[in-house]
Amino acid sequence: MSRIITRRALITSAAVGGAGLLAGCDKVANDPNFRKILFSGEKMNLGLQRALSNRHALAPEFRPDQMSPRFRTNGTRNPNTPDYTAMLAARFAHWRLQVGGLVTRPLSLSLAQIRAIPARTQITRHDCVEGWSAIGKWHGPMLGTILKAAGLRSDARYIVFTCADLFRGRNYYESIDVIDAFHPQTILAWAMNDAVLDVGHGAPLRLRVERQLGYKHAKYVMRIDAVASLAGIGKGKGGYWEDAVDYDWYAGI
Repeated sequence: MSRIITRRALITSAAVGGAGLLAGCDKVANDPNFRKILFSGEKMNLGLQRALSNRHALAPEFRPDQMSPRFRTNGTRNPNTPDYTAMLAARFAHWRLQVGGLVTRPLSLSLAQIRAIPARTQITRHDCVEGWSAIGKWHGPMLGTILKAAGLRSDARYIVFTCADLFRGRNYYESIDVIDAFHPQTILAWAMNDAVLDVGHGAPLRLRVERQLGYKHAKYVMRIDAVASLAGIGKGKGGYWEDAVDYDWYAGI
């Protein structure tokens, strides 16, 4: 299996090797020395990276026999809020995905409706900022299909995801731009490895944006909003980790 080793991958591997075993992305986030090494110089190169990369290129896909025997959970393992616990107990029968913002036809979709939308199946590699990777099989509708159904407006530039898990008392949030939103491998997965998505991996619905690092793959998605600017989202950098610990907004790999 061939792979282009990116500068970020090399830095991450070296830093994790020196730091020892890490239990989750929050462990990385709380280590200021790791963050300084990981992101040093990257902001200067961010614009160049996006300009030179083919934003429409596909991430590598793999055969079933190449799937990892174990696929670790990243970030939250269970939101454990009263609302999420109640939804889980009801097997998400009353859960709805809200799609709003700069759209002409706001949507409120049940899990059954989402599962009825034509879906894509892809076996891809998840690369976590911790330094580990795993190959898994994901199944769900393309995000672009849902945005088209909602009537995405021409002034929308970013897509914001609000999730059920809480960090420091507020819902986890993340965002991507419209280019990544309509990438064919950007899906809202409701199944993993030929089974309905489990809690640890983001049930009932998670984002898969395959050409970006793992912290961009929002789990427990509750709401999707199209916006013209990230200025009003959190502290304005586009995501929880970007706002809280200065992760890059564009985590392309």
